[in-house]
Amino acid sequence: MTISSENSASPAATAAVDFRTVDLRGQSLTLAGLRAAVPRAQGQTVADAEAKVQDIISAVRQGGFEALGELARRFDGVAQDHPLVPREALASALEELDPSVRGALEESISRARRFADGQRPRNIEVQLGDGAVVAQNWVPVARVGLYVPGGLAVYPSSVIMNVVPALAAGVQSIALASPPQKEFGGLPHPTILAAAALLGITEVYAIGGAQAIAAFAYGVPATEAGPALEPVDVVTGPGNIFVATAKRLVKGVVGIDSEAGTTEIAILADSTAQPRLVAADLISQAEHDPKAASVLITDSKELAAAVRAELDRQAAATRHSARVREALSGPQSGVVLVDNLEQGIAACDAYAAEHLEIMTQDAPGIAARIRNAGAIFVGDYSPVSLGDYCAGSNHVLPTSGTAAFSSGLNVTTFLRAIQVVNYTRDALAEVSGHIVSLSGAEDLPAHGDAVTVRFS
Repeated sequence: MTISSENSASPAATAAVDFRTVDLRGQSLTLAGLRAAVPRAQGQTVADAEAKVQDIISAVRQGGFEALGELARRFDGVAQDHPLVPREALASALEELDPSVRGALEESISRARRFADGQRPRNIEVQLGDGAVVAQNWVPVARVGLYVPGGLAVYPSSVIMNVVPALAAGVQSIALASPPQKEFGGLPHPTILAAAALLGITEVYAIGGAQAIAAFAYGVPATEAGPALEPVDVVTGPGNIFVATAKRLVKGVVGIDSEAGTTEIAILADSTAQPRLVAADLISQAEHDPKAASVLITDSKELAAAVRAELDRQAAATRHSARVREALSGPQSGVVLVDNLEQGIAACDAYAAEHLEIMTQDAPGIAARIRNAGAIFVGDYSPVSLGDYCAGSNHVLPTSGTAAFSSGLNVTTFLRAIQVVNYTRDALAEVSGHIVSLSGAEDLPAHGDAVTVRFS
């Protein structure tokens, strides 16, 4: 594996994007080797964040709303007696929302609802013999806590992505949390509040980061300042490394969607790809955060060079240029050069990107062969930005390679499959001998006795 920087030595080089190269050509790597070779963030990891997050969780469990107030002062610079957002603030935010933004949110909600409604799995009933019936019923969880991040950007789209599938699943109790903003009097951003109001969500809290996840998981008792925050059954939503770590630490106390941390995009492209489109899409995700990951996987050195030139040009012109340059120049970003698309597909599966774009000849055919990705975007006219806002798909997706074993947020995140067994006397009698035999083989004779007692 060769890692290098391919910036020129011109006077402008110091201003150029340091988009590094990982050269896998001529190598036959195992899955473990590929996973080690592809770009990943260095420095702070989930393990590094665990101690800090555990302290926050403990503080919330012990100190309740008082601890949440102290954390709001420390991290958000706001003072609050109780984090529950007044309903009047929700109504006011919706009333004052820019009509064009409201129209965009309504279109996004409409498409997300249609897709979510189509995701709901059907109940099944299987007859295994006369009087022997086993069914599986999908039942929504009772209560969910949805997290919408703040920080460097505003994410009303994440309100939609969290709320719509929960509603489609039939969840009856929905609470939403988003960081308090000093600029807005300690409330979440008004566009976040407006999106919640548009979806009929009235239980909204001005709580950010790991402390929001802790409050959802364990609940917070009522005080003189306000009502209790009741614990939830499932916590969902994206966030930074501290939010992702908190979700990992409370998993088992509550269900979680996935460890959706800092965003990442990978693009598998060949010589037919348009460099300006590839660069624009890499920049679109780098815009999120200085730690965002943007990775190009290609078998064309010429395309890589053209994309690098486009990154320099487009990054200089974009509004958040400094943030974009930092993300593109980080160890988590770069070009991965491969011998051919076969090796490229293997590299994609090893990377297991949150967002994976396919810009190749026969993009649908290549996309069908990918096994590990949070979401796959096929061809020139399916950019990640489409999925972020108006595709109908969900943008809360697994990151940091966890797409190899977990899924993006969807209706089943909020459902449980309950199996129902209904046998008659004759149906039980038909298998009673097998049950007795197996219980004896496992040295659990009382299991068999629980069957034979019904016929003695």
